[in-house]
Amino acid sequence: EGNEYFIDLLLYHRALKSLIAVELKIGEFQPEHKGKMEFYLVALNEQMKLEGENDAIGIIVCKNKKRTVVEYALKSTTQPIGVATYGLTSHLPDASRNLLP
Repeated sequence: EGNEYFIDLLLYHRALKSLIAVELKIGEFQPEHKGKMEFYLVALNEQMKLEGENDAIGIIVCKNKKRTVVEYALKSTTQPIGVATYGLTSHLPDASRNLLP
């Protein structure tokens, strides 16, 4: 209807036969992130999912999260949504040094 919405990352998991929507957040998890992800998952399931594929899965990646806020936000959802955190480091682990150019 004239509006554009963009998922940060859209992946496909071959074994699960599912689209994976990933939203990247630079701050703390907020309850409204769940609503946006639900919107994306419904749109993917209605417009992009092919016959034989499973429903899309959502992953919200935030800098940090409060367990109770995540629990309350996701308690009523019927969509498969997970929340994960990330950390930044300036040190590359020794085991990874030979794997990167």
